[in-house]
Amino acid sequence: MKAAVSLFAPMIGLAFGLVACGPSTRDGTGDDDDTTTPDGADPMPTPKQCNKMDIVFVVDDSGSMAEEQQNLATNFPMFANLLANYTTTDGQHIDFRVGLTTTGRTITTTVNLGPGFPPLTTTENGDNGAFKNNCNVNKRWLDATDPNMATALGCRANVGTNGPGEEMPLMMTKWALSERMTDNTNAGFLREDALLAIVMLTDEDDSSTTMDNIQIGPTGTYPMDFNPPDLVSFLDTLKGHRSRWAAAAIAGDGDCSSGFGMAADGKRIKQFVQMANSNGTTQAVFSSICAGDLTIGLKEALDTFQAACGGIIL
Repeated sequence: MKAAVSLFAPMIGLAFGLVACGPSTRDGTGDDDDTTTPDGADPMPTPKQCNKMDIVFVVDDSGSMAEEQQNLATNFPMFANLLANYTTTDGQHIDFRVGLTTTGRTITTTVNLGPGFPPLTTTENGDNGAFKNNCNVNKRWLDATDPNMATALGCRANVGTNGPGEEMPLMMTKWALSERMTDNTNAGFLREDALLAIVMLTDEDDSSTTMDNIQIGPTGTYPMDFNPPDLVSFLDTLKGHRSRWAAAAIAGDGDCSSGFGMAADGKRIKQFVQMANSNGTTQAVFSSICAGDLTIGLKEALDTFQAACGGIIL
């Protein structure tokens, strides 16, 4: 998917609608201050403002994403500055942090072309859900208070185009928040009292699999055993409640094309979004990468996070 666009001007409009976490109701656990009803009934939670977000970007680093990444790298500093300068209605700055990983995992595949042809075995190396720690910042995520946060985020968004050809945004989201937490790679990123916000950006559908040494026949059939319901269930369990996380996907809406290139239909990614919204809320949003202007998808992502933040239960 090719997108030669400028995101700068539309980003200005985000300053007014960005992550406006309105008063939200906590469930009375943790450090929240509760009040008791006059008749001695269960304590009533104290209304508070949502002002914390843990944001995870999962960006396609395969060969077709050069223009999208270039534009993200160019415009993410503006995106970061808007977040850093935004305040809630009670004057609090948004306490946000951003981790960025890619859609690729290390995997070995063997393609069997049929009688008379030798099998073709390749190994591709991916980030496996590890947050980037490059760009002159020696930690795995960027905080709102980092003095070089905007520059570093723009740098990290340019993940390159040498990643594995099988994009796995669903499973790499899970690995970033589970496997890479367990082995301490991304440990410390998640905060219990923050909304978890996920943004997936790819021009291919998801092909998540836990298998390795995969045998692929002449038809190119690829086994997938990590499915959209698995990620929804994982995130519900991780955060303890559907209201504590939100997601946005910017991918192909049908086999689509624009003046900037083509994208494959993100069927499995759309299924994930639909399942995330299955309990009557709008915890996730899908935007077409074929719209050309990536700001459209980013704006819809932030609007979704804003609404989720307003209804969060912590």
